[in-house]
Amino acid sequence: MPSFAVQLRRMNGEINRLVHGFAGAQGLHPTDVQALAAILDAEQPMTPGRLRERLGLTSGAVTACVDRLERAGHIRRVRESTDRRVVHLHYADGARAAARSHFRPLAEATEAARSRFTEDELSVVVRFLAALNDELAHTRPTDG
Repeated sequence: MPSFAVQLRRMNGEINRLVHGFAGAQGLHPTDVQALAAILDAEQPMTPGRLRERLGLTSGAVTACVDRLERAGHIRRVRESTDRRVVHLHYADGARAAARSHFRPLAEATEAARSRFTEDELSVVVRFLAALNDELAHTRPTDG
C-alpha cells in the first residue's frame, strides 16, 4: 500500500487539477481560487489583511487578487458600517452556482468515498485532517 504521504500528495494533486480547471474556466489565477476558498471558509468576516496573512501574499498581490475577483463577480467588498476604513470580503451569491457546478465531481467523489466508512472511522479521519491542518498552518518554508 502506498505511504500516507503519497496518498496525501495524490489527493492534493487531484484537487489542484480541479482548482486549476476552475481558475482557467473563470479567467482567474489559481491563487484567486485559494482566496475564494479562504473567504468562503472564514470563521469571521474576511478582510484584505487577513487574506494576505492567510495566503502569505504581499499587500499589492492581495489588492490585485481582490480586484480580479470583484471584477469577475465572485466577491463583493462591503465597508464596515461603524468604521468605513474596514472592508469585509464576501463571496457573491451568484458566483456560488459556478463553483458548485464545477466542483460537483469533487463533492460526488467525496460522498462516494465517505459511504465506504462508518461514522466512527470518519470521525478519526476528520480529527487527523484537522490536526494536520493545524500543524501545517504553523510551518514556514525553509531556505535552501
